[in-house]
Amino acid sequence: MPIKFPFTKSKKQPQSQPLGLDYNHLPQHVAIIMDGNGRWAKNRGMPRIAGHKEGMSVVKRIVRYASDAGVKVLTLYAFSTENWKRPKNEVDFLMKLPVDFLNTYLPELIERNVQVRTIGDFGVLPSHTQKAVQEAMEKTKHNDGLILNFALNYGSRFEMVHAVKQIASKVKDGELETSDIDEELFSSELYTSELIEPDLLIRTSGEQRLSNFLLWQLAYAEFWFTEVYWPDFNESHFEKALYDFQNRKRRYGGV
Repeated sequence: MPIKFPFTKSKKQPQSQPLGLDYNHLPQHVAIIMDGNGRWAKNRGMPRIAGHKEGMSVVKRIVRYASDAGVKVLTLYAFSTENWKRPKNEVDFLMKLPVDFLNTYLPELIERNVQVRTIGDFGVLPSHTQKAVQEAMEKTKHNDGLILNFALNYGSRFEMVHAVKQIASKVKDGELETSDIDEELFSSELYTSELIEPDLLIRTSGEQRLSNFLLWQLAYAEFWFTEVYWPDFNESHFEKALYDFQNRKRRYGGV
């Protein structure tokens, strides 16, 4: 199984508890497909980038809530390997968002004991994006609270093919036997090898598909969908997702 880091519990819990959340029974790892920014903007007669900018504000609020609640890992699907197909001005704006987000929010992340990480094909991102993310990871690497994990230039199929190539290379070099290959070994070659697997997937905007996101890691996660576009997603929606998770029975193939 993937390595599980030690975590410290958040000292502060969200003030509002209208749904009766059990803070001792939260999903340890929540993954979110933040969908609907463009449609949110279009419905308001605004350019698509306005939706992405508003969505960044939502990220800040949800990170605060997750940190206060005691969630251990929050993985956000920020930019997929397929998103390069979008118009250049939109891609350029999306590549600047991590810079703007971290430049303004990093001091608070440090204060909240949040550790910043990233998964994906990081090396092909623009230099300014890489620099901002690397600085944030370096300055928060010793934090042991919430892990804020950005999926940047991430595609699950690419990730799995890369893992297969790594394993095949080790077999070719005599480091491994084919009999050594199992689920644990495969997981160890994924970007998420040092993280607990997601317990809960949230997707906004009404779409109900994975869109090449964490296909291996989400095998036994609970899914929660909402019609709400990401810029309109708030702490109450997040709380409802956590509450619904707590009221599901997870069988893992059993009875």
